[in-house]
Amino acid sequence: MREVHVESIVEAVSELCQEANYVLGTDTLETLKRSMEREPSEIGKDILGQIVLNAEIAASERVPMCQDTGFAVFIIELGQDCHIVGGSLYDAINEGVRRGYRDGYLRFSMVADPLQRVNTGDNTPAIVHVELTPGDRLIIHMAAKGGGSENMSFLKMLAPAEGVEGIKRFVVESVKEAGPNPCPPIIVGVGIGGNFERVAYLAKKALFRPLGQRHPREDVAALEEELLTAINALGIGPQGMGGQTTALAVHVEVAATHIASLPVAVNINCHANRHKTAVL
Repeated sequence: MREVHVESIVEAVSELCQEANYVLGTDTLETLKRSMEREPSEIGKDILGQIVLNAEIAASERVPMCQDTGFAVFIIELGQDCHIVGGSLYDAINEGVRRGYRDGYLRFSMVADPLQRVNTGDNTPAIVHVELTPGDRLIIHMAAKGGGSENMSFLKMLAPAEGVEGIKRFVVESVKEAGPNPCPPIIVGVGIGGNFERVAYLAKKALFRPLGQRHPREDVAALEEELLTAINALGIGPQGMGGQTTALAVHVEVAATHIASLPVAVNINCHANRHKTAVL
């Protein structure tokens, strides 16, 4: 049994919150640069260039790349042989978010209650998902998820008879409905299977995958490519100003489901694809 003290978690989370907001991952930055070279629209090309420049300034000057510094969303891989000591995992994550957003001068966007709408003043509580895994490591995946892109989320319980064509139709229609609102070029997370709550988590989890990393199953990877081509054919383009770069990637996650069900969920990320990982 390996022990991890909560203070190590607090420090790691605090750093993740700041790094995610300041430093756009190399996977996303390089994809944006390649898209800029291929984009036929001059306006689209110019917007992509501005996005790249903005990311470079944010990293060099240690400032947020976007004013919406997001929900603090975590997927925690907790090894079954890892023992957390000194306090609660959830309390440690929230304390790390509190310190990271305060010390990093990041915007506080969370309200304590959806009806009363009073800001918590420290961007807590975080959104935390815990997965129990083999081994003794604690792996913390953090995403700063903007509210604008999160609002462009969709879920539908399809009939199984609608099949793959129904899935593709729903995903593309969802992106078309979202239009410029999620600040394209976007990353599209798609969940297929499970049940009502599971499919939404799958769509969110898909966004944590390194940009452009294909699903290991050939049929699912092919579906990702088909969806990306169809979405970019919509012509929404960078920031909704037209062009062929509406999405940088489509990531699909699948799970077992009921014989009478075909749940599909779409979760969209903006071009500020902010996620970081720490291993303790």
